[in-house]
Amino acid sequence: MEAPLHPDFPLGPPAPTSVPSAYWVGPRHLAGDDGRLYDAVADTLAGLGWTSLTIVRGRQEPDEAPEDRQVLRSTVLHISPDTLRWAQWVLPDEPFHLGNLPIAWQVSARSDPSSPLAQWSAYFTPDVPGEVLADFLAALDARDQPAVPLGGPELVLDAVAAHGWLRHTDRPGARAMDPTFASHIRLGEVPPLIQDADPLALVAEADEAVLTGWQAWAEPVPGAGYLWAASFGAGVPHDLVAAFAGSLSSSAPVLRRVLPESTRDRLLRAPAG
Repeated sequence: MEAPLHPDFPLGPPAPTSVPSAYWVGPRHLAGDDGRLYDAVADTLAGLGWTSLTIVRGRQEPDEAPEDRQVLRSTVLHISPDTLRWAQWVLPDEPFHLGNLPIAWQVSARSDPSSPLAQWSAYFTPDVPGEVLADFLAALDARDQPAVPLGGPELVLDAVAAHGWLRHTDRPGARAMDPTFASHIRLGEVPPLIQDADPLALVAEADEAVLTGWQAWAEPVPGAGYLWAASFGAGVPHDLVAAFAGSLSSSAPVLRRVLPESTRDRLLRAPAG
């Protein structure tokens, strides 16, 4: 069921006892992650039957009592039952950055369980809406062969165009944006450190073809920084990126208790409950 949306403030101030603790908000691509990106994704993966493993690291200063030792949660790894796909919560491990934002989730897949290498990986920063990443992972879980290409770039562009996003005038076959020009998705050269199976792909020769993959991001105010960013390696199948794009551009509102500072004035809200 979808809740109707309206601007967040009525004409008169509400009584303190009537202030809701949660809202249905939209547009989804500007709604942030509600401060629970790990939990939202982990709950989805648990529901899909994936196994989770947690690597715990500790730190102890010289002359520090054992009870004062700092225990830090490190990488949490979620693995599908067939071991062909996995998702890592890497935020506590000081991951590399994408658009000046730290990577929070890294999702990977392979076609051969005997190979230690992923055939592709996708990367997501905080404030990617948890619902969007959950839909991407559900589509990945439903794939019999998660590393086999299926369809072309039009799948991605058709998914956002169906929800009112606009194709780029100069690159209609490779780029689109929402009607307010705050969020974008494009097919182009992958950023540094975004790789597929072969680590040598990070070191391209001058005469080699440039790897291309999908990138998505929200920049509510041009030049003021990104709200979130996502990057898909060149080997990520287009149909899986389309699942992400379709969910991202959906007009269905999402439930939020925490709103991003940079977009709270641009969100439509309806009290939940």
